Amino acid sequence: MTVIPDAAFFDRLSRLRLAMGHRASMNLTGNRKSIQKGSSTEFSDFREYMPGDDIRRIDWNAYGRLDRLYVKEYMEEKEAVVSILLDTSASMNYGIHKKSTYASMLAAAFAYMGLNNMDRVILYDLRQMQASFVVSGAKNRLSKLTDWIAQRSFDGKVDICESIRQLPMKGPGVTIIVSDFLQESLMESNLKEEQSAVRKLLRFLDYRKQKTVFLHVLAGEELSPGRSAEITGTRNLIDMEEKSTLRLTFDAASIRAYEQALQEYLSSLRQECARMGAFYAVCNTETDIYQLIFQELRVLYDF
Repeated sequence: MTVIPDAAFFDRLSRLRLAMGHRASMNLTGNRKSIQKGSSTEFSDFREYMPGDDIRRIDWNAYGRLDRLYVKEYMEEKEAVVSILLDTSASMNYGIHKKSTYASMLAAAFAYMGLNNMDRVILYDLRQMQASFVVSGAKNRLSKLTDWIAQRSFDGKVDICESIRQLPMKGPGVTIIVSDFLQESLMESNLKEEQSAVRKLLRFLDYRKQKTVFLHVLAGEELSPGRSAEITGTRNLIDMEEKSTLRLTFDAASIRAYEQALQEYLSSLRQECARMGAFYAVCNTETDIYQLIFQELRVLYDF
């Protein structure tokens, strides 16, 4: 079972609202403004009266001035779709401050923002894409949402790219991927390769009209292993997903090589996301969760 945040955590998020990269267009009712015309109270434009129009929308002042009938059009309020994909592979269970706990809090936080603004929130377990959890209406559905997150188990492997290709997206929205992105096919991507796995993934989401957000969750020990004296010397490294073992000797030079390779990987992800207009952030599990959400991720919100 996953630890979930308490009521005080969500109360602090109440004023945050996710910015949408595309206007909503699904035929649902919510708080987002659509390019379609409808019956909300926000005025959009005038157009000439046509038989069948609601006569209550006729602007009689315009008729008095122009001697022609015009009706008022309003922006239609639509429900936006916020898709949150949570990586539940075994590697997420790593760290003194576990990545799984931190990632679950991020997933819960962004799901709550969606509910609080009457968006449709769809939560996906990247290992079980067919068992998505859909919730909409208002934040009073929060308990069901947190129950779903609490029931996640973090084990086994996940193919991030293949899982995302299973998304049943039918219109514009926001897709938030919360993962450590420790997948070989992604880590081997080359910025010069047009068909790299990361680039193909981002192009797929862009084609589906998604505002894409990569939240790259990493443990402090992964980001700065050199801080720990325990890692020096000869050690057996056990792959949490493959269960294979690799015996290595760690010294200052090997740790520097690891840190350089990691930074190159993070930089490649950041550049690929920037290229495609996606948002990317490294989420260090040692960072205070409120500092991350309110300061480092503030570009994601409409205030």
